[in-house]
Amino acid sequence: MDFFDIKNAFFIGFFLSFMIGPVFFMLIKTSVLKGARAAISFDLGVILGDVCFILIAYFGSRHLLEKIKDDPRLFFIGGLILVIYGLITYLDKNNKKELEEPELKLPESNNYFRLILKGFFLNFINIGVLAFWLGLIVVIGPTLDMNPKHIFWYFVIILGSYLITDLGKIILAKQLKSKLTPNVIYRMKKTMGILLLVFGIGLMLKGFIPKEKLNIDTIIEKVDK
Repeated sequence: MDFFDIKNAFFIGFFLSFMIGPVFFMLIKTSVLKGARAAISFDLGVILGDVCFILIAYFGSRHLLEKIKDDPRLFFIGGLILVIYGLITYLDKNNKKELEEPELKLPESNNYFRLILKGFFLNFINIGVLAFWLGLIVVIGPTLDMNPKHIFWYFVIILGSYLITDLGKIILAKQLKSKLTPNVIYRMKKTMGILLLVFGIGLMLKGFIPKEKLNIDTIIEKVDK
């Protein structure tokens, strides 16, 4: 895995940390009301949910990916999944109302195990998260030659970046809470939806590029000639 892959993985983790939704608000609210340790416990549960989704997406699609990993149309499939996820994020008319008064109930005491479970289930019940990880694996897996070691470290970097960014959010929770007005939150979510759409459309367009044009060795040979 080269520096370009590491940089991309880090960026994806950072991007994911700012996806607006119940998990985002619960993390901020837990940090403000219960403290950093409680928020970190909750966040660890969220990450465990992501790990489960990644494993489901990877092992559920691995056989198919092995068969068509050299087919550029794979980019079209992954891009389409991300486009659908982006459209849902952008067009959901209930987002603004939900963000104004998110229903986020906290346990009465700092029961860290309960907070881990709360983070896990709050993340795991969101099927859109599974769709995101599936789309990412469909795109990333073949670019890493379906190498389990490279794929493992790629997603470790994503989750590590996600956790580091969340730690920053936990530390700055009080400042963030005061700035996250309903309008700001609404715009952020729209922006996230647009970014997913752009990225997904870009991947879909790659699906129409002939296989030989995606092969870096072929490109180098043409340049040398």
